[in-house]
Amino acid sequence: MTTRRQPIEDIDGLCNCLAARKASRYLTAIYDQALAPANLRATQFSILYKLARNGPLTIGELAAVMAMDRTTLSSNLKPLEREGLLGMVPGEDRRVKKVVIADAGIARYRQAFPLWQAVQDEFESQYGEKRATALRNSLRKVLTSGFDPWGESETAAAASNE
Repeated sequence: MTTRRQPIEDIDGLCNCLAARKASRYLTAIYDQALAPANLRATQFSILYKLARNGPLTIGELAAVMAMDRTTLSSNLKPLEREGLLGMVPGEDRRVKKVVIADAGIARYRQAFPLWQAVQDEFESQYGEKRATALRNSLRKVLTSGFDPWGESETAAAASNE
C-alpha cells in the first residue's frame, strides 16, 4: 500500500528527552552489570542507599527523593521486600506505610558498594572527573526545571475536558 506522507521533522540531536533516555539506558546497563554479583540492579542499589542514609521513609517521600512515580517505585520495592532486604511498617498515621531497610538490606548494600565504587571510578576515569561532576550538576538542575511530571499537566487536563 502506497500512501503519500508528509516529511517527518528531523529531531535527531535536538530531543532532550531522547538524549537523556539513551544516556540513562547506557549508564543503567553499565551499573546493572557491575552490581550483578550482588544480585542488585542500579535502581535497587539506589533505593537501599536512600533508605540506609535517610532512615525509614514513606512511599511518597521515597518516591520524591528517587524522582519516581509511586507505581514504579512500588514495583521496584516488591522484589527487595520479598528478599527480606526491606520491610513496610505503619507510619504515625496508620494509612501511611513507611519503608524500612532491614539488616539484610544494609548487608547487601555494603556488599554492593565496592562494585558500585569500581564502576563509578571507571566511568569517571573514561569520561573525565570534571565532566562527570558537571554532568551530575546539570542533571540535578533538570529536576528543578519547573515541570510536574507526576501531576496532571495542563495539556492532559485540557485534553480530558474536550
